[in-house]
Amino acid sequence: MITNPYVYQQEEKEPDLQLILFRYLKNWKWFLLSLIVALALGYTYLLYQVPIYKVQSSILIKDEKKGISADNIMKEMDLFTDSKVVENEMEILKSYTIMEKVNDALSLDVTYFHDTPVGEREIYKDSPFRLVIEQPNALIYEEPLTVSFTSAKTVKIGEKIYPVNQSLNTEFGRIRVFPKATAGLDTIPVIVHVAPKQEVIQSYVEALKVEPTSKQSTVLVLSLETAVPEKGRNILDKIIEEYNDAALKDKNLVASNTLDFIEERLQLISGELATVEKDVEVYKSAQGITDISTESQIFLQSVQQNDAQLSQVNIQLGALADVERYIQRKNGENGSAPSTLGLSDPTLLKLITNVSELELQREHLIKTTSENNPLLRSLDDQIRSTKANINENIQTMKNILQGTRQRLLTHNQKFETMIRSVPRKERALLDITRQQAIKNNLYTYLLAKREETALSYASTIADSRTIDRARSTSKPVKPKKALVFLLFGAFGLMIPIGVLAGRDMLNNRISKRTDIEELTKTPIIGEIAYAKHKFPMVVTSNSRSIVAEQVRAMRTNLQFLRSNNESLAILFTSSMSGEGKSFISLNLGASLALIDRPTVILEMDLRRPKLHSMLNMPNTVGLSNYLVGQVSLDEIIQPVPGMDNYFILTSGPIPPNPAELLVSDKVEELFQQLRERFQYIIIDSPPIGLVTDAQILADKADATMYVVRHEVTPKQHLKMVDVMYKEQRFRKLSLVLNSIQENSAYGYGYGYGYGYGYGYGAGGYYEQDTDKKKPFLKRLLPGS
Repeated sequence: MITNPYVYQQEEKEPDLQLILFRYLKNWKWFLLSLIVALALGYTYLLYQVPIYKVQSSILIKDEKKGISADNIMKEMDLFTDSKVVENEMEILKSYTIMEKVNDALSLDVTYFHDTPVGEREIYKDSPFRLVIEQPNALIYEEPLTVSFTSAKTVKIGEKIYPVNQSLNTEFGRIRVFPKATAGLDTIPVIVHVAPKQEVIQSYVEALKVEPTSKQSTVLVLSLETAVPEKGRNILDKIIEEYNDAALKDKNLVASNTLDFIEERLQLISGELATVEKDVEVYKSAQGITDISTESQIFLQSVQQNDAQLSQVNIQLGALADVERYIQRKNGENGSAPSTLGLSDPTLLKLITNVSELELQREHLIKTTSENNPLLRSLDDQIRSTKANINENIQTMKNILQGTRQRLLTHNQKFETMIRSVPRKERALLDITRQQAIKNNLYTYLLAKREETALSYASTIADSRTIDRARSTSKPVKPKKALVFLLFGAFGLMIPIGVLAGRDMLNNRISKRTDIEELTKTPIIGEIAYAKHKFPMVVTSNSRSIVAEQVRAMRTNLQFLRSNNESLAILFTSSMSGEGKSFISLNLGASLALIDRPTVILEMDLRRPKLHSMLNMPNTVGLSNYLVGQVSLDEIIQPVPGMDNYFILTSGPIPPNPAELLVSDKVEELFQQLRERFQYIIIDSPPIGLVTDAQILADKADATMYVVRHEVTPKQHLKMVDVMYKEQRFRKLSLVLNSIQENSAYGYGYGYGYGYGYGYGAGGYYEQDTDKKKPFLKRLLPGS
């Protein structure tokens, strides 16, 4: 079914996705080349990237206060409950203090590299030496050191040679190089990077990740990404070791203070006991005493017991004084835990233990929170309440002990009165031996307490247990090869798309049908494909080329331009020279002549005529002669060689005033005579964008065909066409798209539709010159 192009062109059209896709698919070779190059760049990029491995370890926090139990699971959402200790332990593990100890142990601020074809690679423990920075200067942080062995006892640093195992004053500061005994003489240069310790520690603190395995779990997973898996494993293991050591130190704080107190007392009592024993020895030797009476012995035992009780009371009072001073200090003040030596009251001991634990918790919490934290205030309230209970207990015990002490002092006074009744020598000996017994008992008591405290100190273990020692992944986690290739591949595909899209944006030529439809509503009456041919007239009785078939389709569309059965004058024009209007007008006339329609073509381009040269015809006399009255119509009309019913009026000599000739009365006379003789009049006029000749001839034509050439006609010229179409300057103005290349994005499968069934390849139609000896015009004649 044939549709009217005027009606069809008025419809709004959606963007043709198939056309856009074909636009890019036809350039698949560029896409493939760009993709291959991009993937090669991605492979090169991966070669120069340092592979990063993930190292992780896990520990269990063993504390009944940590985690979430079934009894308090609903308290998890309560913001005012006790602090979640697991979160505190996470902050401790990531603390700067612990990482500083790890750095000091592993020397993380000094790294060793070998230069490889793909960049520097860290060698860590494979370095043949260890570099110690004794006194660095700023230059050592700015430039890496290149160190290589020149012999077993000398190394080359930069351009200078230095001895090993000695303190060296270099331009980088004072350093020392220690060769490793396990490494042989390695002359390969080692690149040493030294970074400021604070920056290294901070970078590892930020890189370290500590996360619980689940919300209700007390298992923490420590992970670190590093280029050297062994180095990462050593760092994580050392972090856990330092964390456990710090926890043990916190737990042993009270025991350590008690041991220090006992050691001080033992040293003091040991000296006093030695003095008393020496006095006994001296007195017995001087007085010649060898035995004491039974009464004296019994009396001495009573006195010793009384004195021992009095000494123990004094010790307890001293301990109570220490405890009282401890509880009177304010929260946040540093101080050692009080010694509880001699105190046996379980209530008081429990209260002291509780307040010590609460202050330890407060010390941990203050490191991660502010003073105004509700949790910290809750701890302070608990500490104050516990200290108040301790104070009440102390006052009660002090009253009891002071009463006991007063009673024992009274007994002592009684015993001293009785001592006076003992003979003088025996009484003096009794005083000396009593002091000896007191010191001896006290010394024995302190030794026993020291062993008990040391046993408690030694049996303390950390509140965490290592579940998995540090281990690394077998394959690098960064860079992700699949992702890198995907990104580079996408980039490789985007480059041709960007180039094509950019070229389309910068291209001001007509490249596709949508360009025309966006710029003008002028109907398109025909489309002519690009094809290589040797001869200008491709429409013959035997031709089946793509162009010939398209010209025939345009001939069929001429029925929409007719308004009656009279002759039809068709004007061909364009924006500029070289758009193919002469070629299309010549072949359209040939197509009409083939169906026995008397047709004449006028070479009205009096400035640059081309038709006669295309047909290899003489042009000595033509339209210019007729318009000035020199010849008649019959004298200038000529048949087109090889075609029946097809005639041509050549331009003749180029006149100096073509525009004036076209407005003369002879033009009107010419068209009256031609309409009487011919059914179709084809007018090949000059381009409308250069001269006004076509607009002068517009009144003589029944229809106008404006030729637009693919990738040649500028887009802005179509705006002028749209204005002429809307203002109806030309009768039945239509567009003809010429020289549409098959491999362009103009249409999907354009050549396929016309080439099917005609035996011509995708490369376009080629006229075959089988006999070069025959002139072209003779070969077109029937039977030639």
